[in-house]
Order: sequence, then structure tokens, then C-alpha cells
Amino acid sequence: MLKTIWVVIFATVLIWSGINPKDQFTWFLETAPAMIGAVLLLLTYRSFHLTPLLYFFILLHCIVLMVGGHYTYAEVPLFEGFERNNYDKVGHFFQGFVPALLAREILIRKKVVNFKSWLNVIIVSICLAFSAFYELIEWWVAEATGENAEAFLGTQGYVWDTQSDMALALLGAIVSIIILSRLHDKQLKEVS
Repeated sequence: MLKTIWVVIFATVLIWSGINPKDQFTWFLETAPAMIGAVLLLLTYRSFHLTPLLYFFILLHCIVLMVGGHYTYAEVPLFEGFERNNYDKVGHFFQGFVPALLAREILIRKKVVNFKSWLNVIIVSICLAFSAFYELIEWWVAEATGENAEAFLGTQGYVWDTQSDMALALLGAIVSIIILSRLHDKQLKEVS
């Protein structure tokens, strides 16, 4: 039942986001990670079923991506009226918050890390590596497509955009670990 609800919500938001987006190329770039993630979740659903908590936050992250894809991150209406539209900062916070849960779940269930004291360091490192890699992807896309990538980059003239994006992913990872570890541990006992 929950799987069906997840799929319906995901598909509904994806379809909405793809109807007359601000920029079709940007929509594709922004929603591609959500679509790839959904396919991976479907392929691994039986062999590596995740916790309900993780499925919930993955869906929320996908929604953040799809909303950003529909409007472009620089033009999401809820964040207008400020000097800078900071919706992309929400996206980058989630870019640390959700992968921290995913990394935590994989590392614990696969018993990759034997020392609990190193677990959080490794999780945060994975999230920072992922965030830095995403910034490299943005740079490569910008180089390859020229002006077409401005909406994808979403820098809005902010010279420290890349660094603040990674800092927010770092913050997201740390907040995720601090506030969700207990609940996540309870659900991990039920899944394992």
C-alpha cells in the first residue's frame, strides 16, 4: 500500500513538473536524478527494501528536485521577494540530509563500518563527496551547453554559490544524523 502511495505521489508531481516547465532543458537536468533514483528504488525494492523513513525522505527530496525543475531553482514562487531566490539552498540541504540517511542505512545493513565512532564521519564524508561531485557536474554541463545552463546552475550572481551549496549539504548531513539516528535505528531493526 505504501509503495503504491509513494509511486502515485512521485508520478503525479513528476507529471505536474513536466507540464509547461519554465525551461525544458533545465527541467530535464533537475528531474533526471529523481527519475534515476526512482528506477533504482524499483529495481532494488525486493532485494534491498529500505526503511519507511528513508523512502519518505527520498520522496520528499524528489519533490524538491521536481519543483525546482518546473520553475527553475531561481524562480520558485514561494521564495520570491528576497534579494535572492534561495530555493536552491533547500535543494542542497536535502542533498546532504537524504544521502546521509541512505549512506547510513547501507553502511549499517551491509556492515561496512565496524566501529560506530567512525560511522558518522564516513557518512558526512560521503555526503560531502556527493555534493562536490554534483557541483562538478553542474560545471561540466555549463561548459558543454554555454548559456543554456544558467538556469541549471542557479548561481544568481552569487560568487560563493558553489561553496555555500556544499556547506548546506554538510549541514543537511549533520542535521539528519543528529535528529533521525534514533528513529532510523528503530526502523533498521524491523527491516533487518
